[in-house]
Amino acid sequence: MATLAEIRAKLKEQETRQGGQSTGGGDKAIYPHWNMAEGSEAVLRFLPDADKDATFFWKERLMIKLPFAGIKGQTDSRPVTVNVPCMEMYGETCPILSEVRGWFKDKSLEDQGRKYWKKKSYIFQGFVTENPLKDDETPENPIRRFIIGPQIFQIIKGALMDPEMEELPTDYVRGVDFRIKKTSKGGYADYSTSQWSRRERALSDQEKAAVDSFGLFSLNDFLPKKPTDVEVKVMTEMFEASVDGEAYDPDRFGQYFRAPGMSASTGDPNKGASAPAAAPVVEATPAPVAEPTPAVAEATAPASSDKPSSERAQDILAMIRSRNA
Repeated sequence: MATLAEIRAKLKEQETRQGGQSTGGGDKAIYPHWNMAEGSEAVLRFLPDADKDATFFWKERLMIKLPFAGIKGQTDSRPVTVNVPCMEMYGETCPILSEVRGWFKDKSLEDQGRKYWKKKSYIFQGFVTENPLKDDETPENPIRRFIIGPQIFQIIKGALMDPEMEELPTDYVRGVDFRIKKTSKGGYADYSTSQWSRRERALSDQEKAAVDSFGLFSLNDFLPKKPTDVEVKVMTEMFEASVDGEAYDPDRFGQYFRAPGMSASTGDPNKGASAPAAAPVVEATPAPVAEPTPAVAEATAPASSDKPSSERAQDILAMIRSRNA
């Protein structure tokens, strides 16, 4: 995992590449709704994916947490967790899940199985139209990214399956905002009362100008890159070491997946600089952490179409409902 400074530098680089200039701190591109106080509400307006071939206006991310007792060679190291991509995210068999699935047949291994099971999160983009976070500063590019957990995602998807929804909520003219409401349940953050706004709202002139000026993100650029065959083998070995209670071995794994706080030079100096950092998992609770992402391709304006917007919306909604039926 990259350090905080490395993450901020990478995000700043991405924002600079997209907007042609610094956006005042790339780390602010991800909106931390999980930092809201209990009883607060944030209003978001989701936007489409810049990828014209994308069916959905979000991307699903699947990650696996690998906990280690510490870091080998460091006598005072604390337990660390390295997060790796689940191969099912790329439509392939995941060797870790293939092993873990069998554990659920034995009740004594169920808790262990849940520890290594894939964690889902979803990446969206859009505007924050009402912000309860007093210390949050909107970057120069006001199009933010949102890391959404399964609880909120089910509410978002549920409305899309409603046949009474006639227009995509991301439509620039007839779209609707989404209200994230934070409460608590059993000592954990709860977002079950979040909901779509009832009224349609056209994008403001300022919002349309931001889309025209900065363009939209291609959300695929914020997913971890697909591991190579060698990296899949390394992930499997890391999984086995984690289950056996071993410490994380930087000499063995550092050039492929780095533990939190480790620099890019860990391991083989000829490979360390290009080695992918393990991305942290984002969950509904506790508070999620933004992942270090690959460089962002220059965003483009939404693809044009000869169809009226209402017909395009119906086509996409039909695909969404068909795929999720």
